[in-house]
Amino acid sequence: MILEMKVPSPGESIKEVEIATWLVEDGDYVEKDQAIAEVDSDKATLELPAEASGTITLKAEEGDAVAVGAVVCLIDTSAEKPEGSTSPKSTEKVEAKENTVSTSEKPQGETTYATGSASPAAKKILSEKGIDAHQVKGSGKDGRITKEDAVKAVPSMGVEINTDGRGSSRKKMSMLRRKVAERLVEAKNTTAMLTTFNEVDMSPIFALRNEYKEVFKEKHGVGLGFMSFFTLAVVRALQEYPAVNSMIDGQEMVSYDFCDISIAVSGPKGLMVPVMRNAEKLSFRGVEAEVKRLAIRARDGQITVDEMTGGTFTISNGGVFGSMLSTPIINPPQSGILGMHNIVERPVAIDGKVEIRPIMYVALSYDHRIIDGKESVGFLVAVKEALENPVELLMNNDVKKALEL
Repeated sequence: MILEMKVPSPGESIKEVEIATWLVEDGDYVEKDQAIAEVDSDKATLELPAEASGTITLKAEEGDAVAVGAVVCLIDTSAEKPEGSTSPKSTEKVEAKENTVSTSEKPQGETTYATGSASPAAKKILSEKGIDAHQVKGSGKDGRITKEDAVKAVPSMGVEINTDGRGSSRKKMSMLRRKVAERLVEAKNTTAMLTTFNEVDMSPIFALRNEYKEVFKEKHGVGLGFMSFFTLAVVRALQEYPAVNSMIDGQEMVSYDFCDISIAVSGPKGLMVPVMRNAEKLSFRGVEAEVKRLAIRARDGQITVDEMTGGTFTISNGGVFGSMLSTPIINPPQSGILGMHNIVERPVAIDGKVEIRPIMYVALSYDHRIIDGKESVGFLVAVKEALENPVELLMNNDVKKALEL
């Protein structure tokens, strides 16, 4: 029996996916539920499991865009499993490619009619660049100028171009990366985006973490990081300035009485923004546990579309990469994003004296169409106040109760 495997729907709004990687070769024997491919949508990367055991015939190539519901492979369920067979991709393909390259190298000193001539694709590229083929050294068989040679070539003032040591590579962007790029450009082009800045003295949070982080981790199984403080400070500020927790829908402004906080994380396929639902109902322990869960799922490529949609505000932590200051881009259709940065010891004036304190610069990018300067600056000041006085404003003067110790 021949089973047709079709692309399942990753979500209601997704009509097309891309075959990112085949994890098996054409003709391999696969087991039921074995991952046979990685499929990219514009929101996440998903594994495609085999629906039955048998010999597989691939009907789509890596990089192909296929419609949801289209047949991507066939499985012959009547085939018997060969003894000692393996389904993962072997190194034979790579070795074969290496052998092909080595045998295609031009013998030293040999020239033919093709030496110095350009392939049709290379000729077109050189023509667009305005480069004479005689200026380019060919690396193909018999010295033929290949497409890669033409791509590497740069205009020269009558000097022969030497492409040795000037390697480059081309790789198609994943569907997720292309979608992120589109959304970033959309945000820049369709919002009246401004950014306001402030600085936070992190000394009070440092003191709390130094005193309670060990017992917190021992009891709850997660670390007491900065994200819980920032998330709860953002929730408090959003409740005080609801315009920042709003979106534009046509000619209407939609405000929310809940806080679904998107967290920008770096995943294997690029930037991802999983969402913490109802962050206003989470404790310090709840935030840290949810951040850890979502980060692991994003890192392992297991994040789902539902977990990455519907946020009302975003927090981005560029500080983990060493960023001192940035202007984060709004995650549409949201209207605001808070950028965290690295913590550096800086001299600051405290009661007329200079002291060294751990300082973080924070940035709020916002859509000025619905958020005025009063709301944006007030929001960021409210975040700063909560972070610099967490015991009173975030813990209601009861640290152990707030940390559930």
